[in-house]
Amino acid sequence: MKYAENNRISHRQLYRQILLTFLAPFLLCLNGKGGLLGLSGAVGIILAVIFLLLYSFFYLRSTYGYADMIRSFGKAGAVIFGGFFLIYLVMAGAYLLNLIGRIIPVWLIFGISEKWLLLFAVLVCAYGMEKGMQKRGRMAEVTGGIFLGAILLLLVLCAGQGTAEYITELFREESFSIETSIRSAYRYLCFFSGISLLPFVMKDVEKRGSAGKTVIGGILTVSGIMICVLVLLPAVLGWRRVQSETWPVLSLLAGADLPGNVLARFDVLWMGFLLYGLLFTIGSVFYYGERILTSAHIGTGKFWLPVAVYAAAIIEIDGVTVADLFEIYLAKIFVPGLLLILIYLFLRSRQKQIKKVATLGCIFLALVLICSGCAGIEPEKRMYPLALGIDVSGDDFVISYGMPDLPEATGQGKEEENTDRSVLTLRGRDFDEIQQLYDRSQNRYLDIGHLEVIIMGNEMLESGRWEMFLNYLKAEPLAGEDIYLFRTGDPEAVLKWDSGGASIGDYLTGLLENRVPAQQKEGVTLRQVYHQWYQGGTLLSLPKITLVDGELEVFLE
Repeated sequence: MKYAENNRISHRQLYRQILLTFLAPFLLCLNGKGGLLGLSGAVGIILAVIFLLLYSFFYLRSTYGYADMIRSFGKAGAVIFGGFFLIYLVMAGAYLLNLIGRIIPVWLIFGISEKWLLLFAVLVCAYGMEKGMQKRGRMAEVTGGIFLGAILLLLVLCAGQGTAEYITELFREESFSIETSIRSAYRYLCFFSGISLLPFVMKDVEKRGSAGKTVIGGILTVSGIMICVLVLLPAVLGWRRVQSETWPVLSLLAGADLPGNVLARFDVLWMGFLLYGLLFTIGSVFYYGERILTSAHIGTGKFWLPVAVYAAAIIEIDGVTVADLFEIYLAKIFVPGLLLILIYLFLRSRQKQIKKVATLGCIFLALVLICSGCAGIEPEKRMYPLALGIDVSGDDFVISYGMPDLPEATGQGKEEENTDRSVLTLRGRDFDEIQQLYDRSQNRYLDIGHLEVIIMGNEMLESGRWEMFLNYLKAEPLAGEDIYLFRTGDPEAVLKWDSGGASIGDYLTGLLENRVPAQQKEGVTLRQVYHQWYQGGTLLSLPKITLVDGELEVFLE
């Protein structure tokens, strides 16, 4: 069923809503440090999918109990069951807002207060929450395919960056166990438990008797993409690095450029797609909250529900927020409660099969108990270095930033006022001190998102202080991972070298890339350096730059 009729949504619109709701939070939250990892995680997803398919088979046949909870549970029961789902929605909304507040101000939009950002997100997502299912259906119809296409393109681009050696590390170093897979399966089930809200809207789906295939298709699509991601992450980043990072998908985005480097920092566009998915999910929280209130006949949440979600996202008690308790709540309360509700509804309609269903319910509960132990800054006000030199002098770090000649590089043919094309050099005992010095002396925001090369001094490499620099880069989300690294005796002199009008960043990148395939040279990227650092605690051998009598040469080791 492709198109909706009679004020209902089509199966395709339902399918795309499922993808928009689950993919973005899953990609960000379900892998990396403390999450689903490697083969154990992939097996866990497969086990979880089996239970989700069984669960879907039962709950889609119990939609009558959700359409009008007073008829199914009575007035008191409707308030209790409605409150059960509303608490879940408030906590889920707070969790998602907390995720936006932790990621977006660092990785996408700078210079904006987290509370104002969350308030703006709530206002946008809550607008029109009472308008009806067709509005969401049309939104999913238009954007769902684009969103899915962007995610699949991301996977294809990253697949080409995978390394056979890294895959070998995964099989060699991962400690696969059935217990880990089962725990991963339960964690995946907990995050996918939001699928249990679908019965509240199934009456608005065209031909809902056959909508089960659509729901199953959505579950399989999301789960298939997640399995691909679990394989891609160690293949591209390395096994130990994936284990160490909270959001390894963000590092995956940092190197997923279009072929030919068509757009610099293309990962910002990927982040835009993920942000849209997160906002759609938060919008789902508000929409389903309104549907639950309608089903329980207890008023409207148009005003108080957004306030409750926002308050839950920003309030802290002894440093603990509602978002910090969300996963515990899912594992210990919400998922077991869902199973009890499902059993109750099913038994009401199948009195003759009480013994069989009760046995099945006991199996589910036993499994639960066993497993539960899961504001922007305008472009003209930024400074865009294309090359960075780093060395040490005594106890100080010395950083030099190489600026491009913007008018010449863009073909404008005229100089831009107040454009500093010289090399800016700063020094300090640590990178915080250097940043403070920059903030006191420069009138533009330092944006290193366009860096093409990093030139490291021999003295810093020999002193072992390069690890402090890599830790600094890891904390700088603007720094992409496709940056080329070099070594030399005097980084500042290399940055000041006359490259014939081109920036030194463009010049060095061109030495590596501007060749026919048979003549291209293999440089060393920041991603490769990170991998060697995570795996062995050592620095990968870097290409050497020499500057003698005004001539610059690069030697690839």
